[in-house]
Amino acid sequence: MMSNSNNHSLAVRKFFQSGNLRLSYLDYGGDSERVLVMLHGYMANARSFSELAVRFRGWRIISLDQRGHGWSEHPSEKEYTREHYVEDILNFIHSELGGQPLTILGHSLGGLNAYQFAARYPELVKTVVVEDIGAEINADFSFADKLPFRSASLKELRQSLASIGLRAIDYFAESIFEDELGWGFRTDLKGLQVSVPLSNGVWWEDWLGSSCPILLIHGGKSFILSTEHAKRMEARRPNTKLVVFEQCGHGVHSDDLNGYYQVVTDFLAEQHEVMK
Repeated sequence: MMSNSNNHSLAVRKFFQSGNLRLSYLDYGGDSERVLVMLHGYMANARSFSELAVRFRGWRIISLDQRGHGWSEHPSEKEYTREHYVEDILNFIHSELGGQPLTILGHSLGGLNAYQFAARYPELVKTVVVEDIGAEINADFSFADKLPFRSASLKELRQSLASIGLRAIDYFAESIFEDELGWGFRTDLKGLQVSVPLSNGVWWEDWLGSSCPILLIHGGKSFILSTEHAKRMEARRPNTKLVVFEQCGHGVHSDDLNGYYQVVTDFLAEQHEVMK
């Protein structure tokens, strides 16, 4: 049976140019003037938000594959600076949305990119949702060096994640794919060793550098962000609301999809009322 074209679940794969890279995104459609762009974390991709994206009504939902992830190209010169990620968002807005201001929802790496973009291009950002990333970041993805280029089976590849001590196996398994060489990760694993150290740092200036409303979502059991730090982020930045999901880990949107969706939609509805 054919579905109509407004069915959010039928995301359309699209591409755009950002500098010398061809980047990809999923367009879930929706006729609204209100655009919500979702940015995934390290080793994830646009589909990481698929269950969340289909729930929104009254929005056009778009989910990006950020450089080195998903169906987007991997930079040959290891171009993974903060500026590169921010410029990709800028190029996307101008190329695909005609320079229209939007709302950005970002998890982890995507959250950092979202609030840094808002600090640099405030005129293009209405609201930001930041999921479980701090203003001081010290992440360690050196484990990615120990992951196999390809494995003989999906089970074997998942076991490789467990054998290096990772707990969030389902989260990291999001970027697994199969080709003629076997099972591997769609993420640019070598690029992570360039990108992660460049996303680590003290970013208070960027966190405090925008004035738009920000919803900060934090998982109480996160291995990336402490509750104490999240509370400081809320206290130091005006127009910021912190919601803590005590029983969730780093990926709140996957640990408690219903609760996450409710908190985000309530917040966005509040902001919409304020702006009227």
